[in-house]
Amino acid sequence: MANQYETVFIMTPVLSEEQMKETVQKFEKILTDQGAEIVHQENWGLRKLEYPIQKKSSGFYHLFEFKADGNVVAELELQFRRDERIMRFLTVTMDKYAIAYAEKRRNNRKEKAAQADQQPVVEEVVNEESNPVEA
Repeated sequence: MANQYETVFIMTPVLSEEQMKETVQKFEKILTDQGAEIVHQENWGLRKLEYPIQKKSSGFYHLFEFKADGNVVAELELQFRRDERIMRFLTVTMDKYAIAYAEKRRNNRKEKAAQADQQPVVEEVVNEESNPVEA
């Protein structure tokens, strides 16, 4: 039976945007080739680290949420260790409460994004009568 996992990994900040995307695609491909189903992924972008890692004070964060067997996680973590672009990673097994919370969080973000798109733009109309110009 496949469990649901959540993996967050930090890539070195010296990567270009293209190199960062290639790295994410590499690990996405590892998961899908091993038979994992990617439920959700988020790019958290460049963030400041709490403490320096490898003399770096920031890193690119990325999250994968996926369903897979335990041997897939072992292979993924092995590839994380081998890749010099990865500074840290953490994989956790999600229980039913964590899965429900993650779904709720995703739905809230979708609703907020939809509301932001639907907000009407209010333009100030200057009334000429209220500010007459005398000649």
